Amino acid sequence: MKSLKWLLIFSLLFIPIASLSEEKASATGIAADELVLKLKSNVMVHNGASFKSAQPLTLTQGTTFVAFSSIAQRYGYTISYDAKKKESIATSSKNVIRFKIGNVNVTKDGASSVKASNAPYVLNGSLMIPLRAWSQVTDSKLVVSGGNMTLSWNVKQMPTANFEIAPAEIYAEQTIVSYVDKSTNPSGQPFIDERWDGRMEIFYEPGTRTITRQVQDINGVWSEPYSVTIEVRPPNQAPVADFTTEKSEYRIGEKILYTNTSYDDENEIVSTVWTGNEDVFFEAGDKTVTLEVRDRHGLTSFITKTITVTTEVLYTREQYERLFTSVGEKISFVGSSLRDHKLVPFTIQSDTAQVVRSNSPETLIEEGIAYQDQITGQVRFMFHNKNKIGYPVKMYLIATNLSNSTVNVNTSSIGIAGPDPSVANTGKLSVFRYLESLIANNSPKWTTVGPKQSVIILPEINKMAIKDNQVFSAYADVFSDAELQYSIVVVEQSKKPLDELPTLKVMPRDNLHTRGTFNGGNRVIETNETLGLEPQYMTLGDGKLDTYLDGIDYTNGELQMNFGNYGVHYTLRLNRVAPNTLIALNGRGGEYTGAFMVNGQVIKVTNISTLKNNNEAGVIYRTGDKEESVEIVFTPTGGSNLPVAMLFLPLPELRW
Repeated sequence: MKSLKWLLIFSLLFIPIASLSEEKASATGIAADELVLKLKSNVMVHNGASFKSAQPLTLTQGTTFVAFSSIAQRYGYTISYDAKKKESIATSSKNVIRFKIGNVNVTKDGASSVKASNAPYVLNGSLMIPLRAWSQVTDSKLVVSGGNMTLSWNVKQMPTANFEIAPAEIYAEQTIVSYVDKSTNPSGQPFIDERWDGRMEIFYEPGTRTITRQVQDINGVWSEPYSVTIEVRPPNQAPVADFTTEKSEYRIGEKILYTNTSYDDENEIVSTVWTGNEDVFFEAGDKTVTLEVRDRHGLTSFITKTITVTTEVLYTREQYERLFTSVGEKISFVGSSLRDHKLVPFTIQSDTAQVVRSNSPETLIEEGIAYQDQITGQVRFMFHNKNKIGYPVKMYLIATNLSNSTVNVNTSSIGIAGPDPSVANTGKLSVFRYLESLIANNSPKWTTVGPKQSVIILPEINKMAIKDNQVFSAYADVFSDAELQYSIVVVEQSKKPLDELPTLKVMPRDNLHTRGTFNGGNRVIETNETLGLEPQYMTLGDGKLDTYLDGIDYTNGELQMNFGNYGVHYTLRLNRVAPNTLIALNGRGGEYTGAFMVNGQVIKVTNISTLKNNNEAGVIYRTGDKEESVEIVFTPTGGSNLPVAMLFLPLPELRW
């Protein structure tokens, strides 16, 4: 037995080897090495050359065995024997493979890698190993055909052809097609040649096209063909612009209905531009109307038609606007004619609700406390400021409990707008959102303020920093069941306001705007007179009929007057409004914009603009063919000018 072991070791040590590379086999590529074996034969054909194996290929117990020393030589492995572990070893520059007589487990690089169907054994002094186990542990491909068995390894990777076509949509005669190279080569070497079939920069006929590419690497190996199939669309046609009107002649003040009948071959008109298409004309003559349309590819067309306006008058401009201008839009109004309208008498009732107007300084030029007061009960805060400090800041409302008992505080309705560069837009949206919040009537949000504690309430107002030259506006209702000190704090955006509060100073007033605490913050204006039987008006925020609230700036004790009554919640109860009456708002103090809740519906005045002067009015409501009661809720808009006049105008008769 000992003589057999040493004979095996001796034969392993003196087998010549070849220097071969050990690349993994791959499912795609060309094998650099191919070894053909045949059952019961000791001839091994390696890459076309014949070699003799130590033993023939042998089938034992259903498993094909090959001589370990012979096949390892063909793979370029060095053979050795570990006498201590009784293992036969094949070693390359990358791997170490171990077989053991009587053991089905084959190890690779120190770990169990393959479990053979049968264990290695010795035949005539040669170690016989399972052929399939060898193919698996060496990452070789094994193909069995009849009595021949072929091993392939050291696969050379083939280059892979790939490309993309752009754009996604291709039109015959029009689209310039680009081909984006996506081919790859595992070796990293450049391609030296390529073949295209069906490639064109412009396709001149519509239909399905298949484009194929192959690439050749520096070793002369060609890739498999790669194909992309595209659909070439017929040439894109320009859209056709067209429109119709109900007739070709119209009277002065007669509404014109334009029907756009333009069409596109892909139904993809993306832009429609009208010129001269007034809903109504108030001068006689021929009117030119043009419609231009554009498809998504940029092709355009236009059409121009002439509409004749006769000298017959259906409505004047004033009559037409009062009858048909949409709610929230503007009509013309002769400001000086207000003196010819009848002034409506009304009664005013106020409650004890408080208003804090934080509006001076309106333009912030430093950090600090914008306003501070100790208040109990219901209070409405009105904020309206522009940042000119030079860097982003945040505004906070801090409630401080100076007592030794816990205080409960809640916030309810709130409307916030900005930060925004536009004063008018910010003011309008804050009132609009405040009125919407009143309608929503959400449950109050309660906060507990412990003794000597300060907390931030209304966190909504400090969500966003106010950048330089931006305007911030807000209205918010707050209630506390005991006294709290409220501080409106403005600090650099990264600072912690509660830490900063003890060291902050009160900002000086700007002597142009108002700040302070005022009583009577909810005002009900009521009239029982029938409105709209003749042109009438009601003046609000004038300081005479609608008196201003008195108050105090508690930062310095100065008496204050709330000019314009900003922050006041107005409810107008118009108990009797005649049928066919237009209610409109006319600014009397200058530019005005805002929002009004009319019978529970919030509208803007105006939707996309402002009332520039007293020669414009915003449509708020029209009554129907019966007398109505109308309730209007609003609060004056920060950044707008008071007073305003509420107009009640009889509507003209409808004509056909």
